[in-house]
Amino acid sequence: MNLHGKDIKIFTANANPKVAMQIAKNLGLPLGKSEVTHFSDGEVSVSINESVRGSDVFVVQSTCHPVNDNLMELLIMIDAFKRASAGRITAVIPYFGYARQDRKAKARDPISAKLCADLITTAGADRVLTMDLHAAQIQGFFNIPVDHLLGMPLFVSYFGSRFRGESKKDVVVVSPDLGSVTRARKFAERFDAPLAIVDKRRPKANESEVMNLIGDVKGKKVIILDDMIDTAGTLCNSANAIVERGGAAEVYACATHGILSGAAIQRIQDSAIKEMVFLDTISIPEEKMIEKITLLSVAPVFAEAIERIYEDKPVSPLFG
Repeated sequence: MNLHGKDIKIFTANANPKVAMQIAKNLGLPLGKSEVTHFSDGEVSVSINESVRGSDVFVVQSTCHPVNDNLMELLIMIDAFKRASAGRITAVIPYFGYARQDRKAKARDPISAKLCADLITTAGADRVLTMDLHAAQIQGFFNIPVDHLLGMPLFVSYFGSRFRGESKKDVVVVSPDLGSVTRARKFAERFDAPLAIVDKRRPKANESEVMNLIGDVKGKKVIILDDMIDTAGTLCNSANAIVERGGAAEVYACATHGILSGAAIQRIQDSAIKEMVFLDTISIPEEKMIEKITLLSVAPVFAEAIERIYEDKPVSPLFG
């Protein structure tokens, strides 16, 4: 067995401290001693308070709100570990921000996802471990190995228990837009349920209008699957249309990343959604945790992935 580094050390910045602690606990390790603060002008200050020489270091940090602060914390921590002679540095990014600009949709657009990939690589990361990238091709933006975990098995397990004993014929999986069809189809196959699609148009960013519902949801329990929920406009419009136009009995929704900006919480509260399930890749403040929201932990999945990476074992079994 070829081990990279003399031991595993888990560190965190300010985006995901709870998840990092749970990952370390699952691995039977203490969380690494570090401090990430800010100078009075907003600059990031990092202190690593233990030796990492020769260690296999895993830095847990989602690049969520405040996106730029969290990205800089990650980059500076990676640089600190590189200069401290860590054996290998893995950036564990449960939620990878700036992923929505992954191509030039119109003239003179930036490709921000590629820029962020270059920054992480240049800072000194040897590997990236992430979950449910907004666009799978972002893996190719990195010149280092990327392990891309999927949140779908967690949702399949959760809803399998939620609807245990009920006929699968009563459940329909719905894609909220055409871009999510592949993800929803895989979920439907795993859940052994039919698939329906919401066809919509988007007049401008963060606004959507439901046009058609493709598929039969009348009298069914519907599960809407997406990778991220930002303002929740698309999701809630889809859920309301599924009930009002499609005649669905109940609507459930699940998404890996709960960004929940703007009026997202109020929209979810006022919508036809009975339960909204997120993974905890992004920390959701207490004041946003309404009764409809359920959080599932990603720590066991990331802990097993970290252990497999350290021991040079394949990560692919986690996709099952």
